[in-house]
Amino acid sequence: MVTNRSRIQHHLFVTILCIAILILLLIEIILNLTPPIARDALIHHLAIPKLWLKNGGFYEIKWADFSYYPMNVDLLYIIPLYFNKDFIANFIHMSFGIGTALLIYHYLNNKISRIAGLLGILVFISTPIVVRLSTQAYVDLGLTFFTTASILAFIRYRDGEFKEFKWLFLSSVAMGLALGTKYNALIVWFFLSLAIVFVYSRDTKKQWKAIKCGFIFFLISLLIFSPWLIKNIILTGNPLYPLFKGIFNISSASPGGTGSISGDTSIGFFKMREMLYGENFWETLLIPLRIFFQGQDNSVRYFDGVLNSVLIILSPFAFMNKSFYRDKLFFISFTIFFILTVFFLEQKAFSIEQIVRYILPVIPLLSILTVMGLVNIWNWAMNTSIPIRNVLTAVLFTIFIVIMSKNIFYIKNYYHNISPMSYILGIESKDEFITRHISSYPAIKYINTNTPDNARIRLVFLAGRGYYLDRIYSEGASYGIGDVSGLAANSQEDRSFQAYLHSFGCTHLLVRTDLYLKYLHDNYPLETVNQFLQRMNKATEMIYNANGYAVYRLIPPR
Repeated sequence: MVTNRSRIQHHLFVTILCIAILILLLIEIILNLTPPIARDALIHHLAIPKLWLKNGGFYEIKWADFSYYPMNVDLLYIIPLYFNKDFIANFIHMSFGIGTALLIYHYLNNKISRIAGLLGILVFISTPIVVRLSTQAYVDLGLTFFTTASILAFIRYRDGEFKEFKWLFLSSVAMGLALGTKYNALIVWFFLSLAIVFVYSRDTKKQWKAIKCGFIFFLISLLIFSPWLIKNIILTGNPLYPLFKGIFNISSASPGGTGSISGDTSIGFFKMREMLYGENFWETLLIPLRIFFQGQDNSVRYFDGVLNSVLIILSPFAFMNKSFYRDKLFFISFTIFFILTVFFLEQKAFSIEQIVRYILPVIPLLSILTVMGLVNIWNWAMNTSIPIRNVLTAVLFTIFIVIMSKNIFYIKNYYHNISPMSYILGIESKDEFITRHISSYPAIKYINTNTPDNARIRLVFLAGRGYYLDRIYSEGASYGIGDVSGLAANSQEDRSFQAYLHSFGCTHLLVRTDLYLKYLHDNYPLETVNQFLQRMNKATEMIYNANGYAVYRLIPPR
């Protein structure tokens, strides 16, 4: 029987959770009113759609491997860019995070209670990496939304004893949209395609129907994904370009002749971590666990993202009872498979520094398991005697608040680092705000103001951050290392130097001077460096030099 006291407690919990969720969303809305400053948005997710608009439509950007990635979510960003409202792209990405939170709520509300659903929303959207991505025009939350929708739709199909085809269809469509958002979805696709066959066969003992079910899922997903595959086949001959270049007999360079340098693969991942960070074998092997405790934003060593240890501390408690055991087992199996697969695949590419963002599709499922674990602990405490119950309740709340306080401090520091209010209140101009966060912006602004509309810019050591350029631009291999190396190799003779420089097809160079000079002095003898700089002085005219960035105009050869 529900008492007035329990009713009051229920409404109090609901109110507190709703207020906490609304406050968090309000903070994200304020942050999203600022111009885009996130790294990958400036390199890829906003930059490529802007180049398409600048060109008058889609065109092949041969120098950028990432322009061949599937871009379902990036296509949405064309709309705000067309209307010169690029900050709206932040809200588009945030909406996928909210959509994922609502999927979590719907599952937990149906399975457990409304409070559990609201708690699931709070655990997910307050996770630091989710907060950060909710304020950046990336695609990871889009991928997470579609993969979560696909998994939960299949769970619903299974709950209905495989009789309601619409849930399998929805799962397949969501999976296809995930594949068209980011290649990481290939891991989910592989797992779900096999899991559907296995689960159907085990539950119904009908193997051929199980295979048919898995084939339908695979085929519908493939059909939704296929436009991106066809595009890449036409452009490169490889449907999954730039993945699997060796299989499709494509060189390690991109179609435009620009490759990527990610490290000396002969060294080995474990040895490289030891050389760079002093990590032993076991420390490196434990990265799949360490990411929940040691993640840091903008840190190559610490995985470029922050999670909360509550996600793996409380998740095991979900198995304290056997309610929804099939779902829990499915969630944890997928989580372990996905994290380990990402870990072992990414270590081969030496890109483990972004693993926190890469494993984002498991965070909604861990949020569900975390809430289930918390509910189980709560129910266990409520079944003890009153004095012990009060103590356990106090301890449980204290531990949860302490763990979740990490999220609060992260949000506070993240907000402080962005400091959006000066811009929003008009105290700080758009140019001043961007300059505060992007040191190359004054040089980019100079180019936009002082070069012809048909100027073509070559980026050197800018890591591809060309979004704010209003000119067509390109970048050479390894952020410009390939360009500088090629010029140095041809610096012995003026004509070959000039020919190599003009082979870039640009009219201007935008160079980060400290890295440019450091690379030269670290890799070439002084005589070569001096000769290189002499050739540059003769072949180009420096028209801007400030704050560590220089703009050179190429002088036409005589």
